[in-house]
Amino acid sequence: MFERPKAGQRALLVHLEFPLADFESDRQEFIELARSAGAEVIEVIGGSRREPDPGLFVGSGKAQEIADAVAASQAELVIFNHALSPSQERNLEKIFKARVLDRSGLILDIFATRARSHEGKLQVELAQLQHIATRLVRGWTHLERQRGGGIGLRGPGETQLEMDRRLIRERISTLKRHLEAVRGRRAQSRAARARNEVPTVSLVGYTNAGKSTLFNALTGDLTFASSQLFATLDTTVRRLQLPAGDTVLLADTVGFIRDLPHDLIAAFRATLEEAREARLLLHVVDAADPERMSRIQQVEEVLREIGAEEVPSLQVFNKIDLRPDEAPRIERDELGRPQRVYVSARSGAGLELLREAIVECIAPELAEQELVLPPGAGRLRAQLFGHHAVRAESVDEQGNFHLRVAMPYERLRGLCEAAGVSLPLPPREPWELSAG
Repeated sequence: MFERPKAGQRALLVHLEFPLADFESDRQEFIELARSAGAEVIEVIGGSRREPDPGLFVGSGKAQEIADAVAASQAELVIFNHALSPSQERNLEKIFKARVLDRSGLILDIFATRARSHEGKLQVELAQLQHIATRLVRGWTHLERQRGGGIGLRGPGETQLEMDRRLIRERISTLKRHLEAVRGRRAQSRAARARNEVPTVSLVGYTNAGKSTLFNALTGDLTFASSQLFATLDTTVRRLQLPAGDTVLLADTVGFIRDLPHDLIAAFRATLEEAREARLLLHVVDAADPERMSRIQQVEEVLREIGAEEVPSLQVFNKIDLRPDEAPRIERDELGRPQRVYVSARSGAGLELLREAIVECIAPELAEQELVLPPGAGRLRAQLFGHHAVRAESVDEQGNFHLRVAMPYERLRGLCEAAGVSLPLPPREPWELSAG
């Protein structure tokens, strides 16, 4: 009868090269992932294959090579930088006499150690149980034993495997109910923000691109930030003041990574909806990362998977302080719209340019409408010009000012109230203002 080996920290890593894979960059990221989980990396065993072996993933010869390395190094854990089937894990553990973990299991373990909020812990537990449930489809042989045998438990009874499956299903159902409640509360918060015309800007990007550091630099917050993979998991939302007095809500979301487990994406659905429902995405990129273009593509793949590919996006190339040849600047497309901003969250270089670019990206989406001001509303007209909100102006025969403005509605309402001018709710075509 086969019992799963106990896990430990001494880890031997296995990374195979497949056609069209970026071997070296994936290998380095894999090592960082293992260390982020607290593993003591003893050795990295490489190799190449055209396709995975159905039974062992690596083939019998490579499996024996790994088994010999495990025995020689007294490794307690073998981690694969690939997705393994339950039967492959089981077959490999029999050969290695050590616990085997695949890439998905490794990422889930890291998330489990980093979750801090109640919601984050629920999300990670759900993802882990969904992952384990697939492992019980062809579970280890000790789970097939009958539970009966004692007083009151004699007879066929329920197998350990059946009981584990049932308990996991029940716990998954409970977690989903709790997370649906969380999702409902988030939806209510977003609806309230929409009613108040306070747009949300979400930070997204590959893990360790400096999102949390940029979030802190823009908002003055003290959110935990560290140069490690998945330093923060829980979404944080703070107000961000923009030029001309505009205000948006800035949301810092979980970092993405290549081959992010589908169970994890599903479990973090409520959190990732902050990105899908945002008015603008700030796609943070590590400008000093030689693989930055590949990372951009991988983040875009995850955005497509969560249904956020249609949300307007502004690339923010962070960490230019690590590249002396880069200067703070805004790069624009052929229509003159901001496309990319180069900044350093650590030094603060380029942050004002970023704020200006956010205003340009959001303003057309907020409240670009025609305002009809009476002749006595000259002060309000001057204030709108002072906020750089006026895009065009004309005067009719009655002396009314026809202004086309681009400004957050909540801010515009505040200016109108201060000037004693009423503003209809919601905006109409055009907004006709009258003296209060």
